[in-house]
Amino acid sequence: MSAQTNRAAWFQGGDAQCDASPEARARAFRLVLLGPPGVGKGTQAELLCQALGTCHLSTGDVFRAASCQQEPSPALKSALEAMRRGELVSDGLVVSMVQERSGCLSCCGGFLLDGFPRTVSQAEALDELLEQEGVALDAVLSYELPLGEIVDRLSGRRTCSKCKAVYHITARPPHREGVCDLCGGGLIQRDDDRPDSIRVRMQAYEESTRPLADYYSRTDRLITVAAEGTPEVILERSLKELQSRAAQVRH
Repeated sequence: MSAQTNRAAWFQGGDAQCDASPEARARAFRLVLLGPPGVGKGTQAELLCQALGTCHLSTGDVFRAASCQQEPSPALKSALEAMRRGELVSDGLVVSMVQERSGCLSCCGGFLLDGFPRTVSQAEALDELLEQEGVALDAVLSYELPLGEIVDRLSGRRTCSKCKAVYHITARPPHREGVCDLCGGGLIQRDDDRPDSIRVRMQAYEESTRPLADYYSRTDRLITVAAEGTPEVILERSLKELQSRAAQVRH
């Protein structure tokens, strides 16, 4: 399955079926992606899915798709209600939401989990779910970049005030400075893309994610990948690390 496959089973849960059934693969990778904002994790998720034939399972996608469902599952409905109240979604609700989609975890095409797990408790629950499905996590790819480069990347982002299209002042500038190519709206810098806000976000990410990285490191599943260079270079670096890990397992 590629990132473009209709992931109905992941979005809807229950008895929903995807529009394609992947053939069994000689090597189906089951991966988790970690990385702070600004490292290009979303781009790598897309490229990895294309290269490995895995399915991109993003919990963020599930929440966004749920707003269009007439009858979301009880767990998902409770999670959405918590989000509307401005509350954090509890570990238990997130785990229940993923458990409703456990068939995606045992899919013979493999998977790439993005946005889950976020805590050690969720990671432990994921290990239990995978064991119940008779599969195991191959590796956790953690993308890292020096704080200064993350600040440069994010502080250069500009967002259209009308259609919300995203640009970058150096990497993806609009044709006319300060004007959206798509709708002609004015481009603005979001408050959370300002350097001071970015540093606060990075500190919060580090504090929340470090225990999770340590958990996977203790079980020898964490692979740290430098997120420097072009997306293609980073992808090549990721694939090389995965191939090396697979070779170690075979021996």
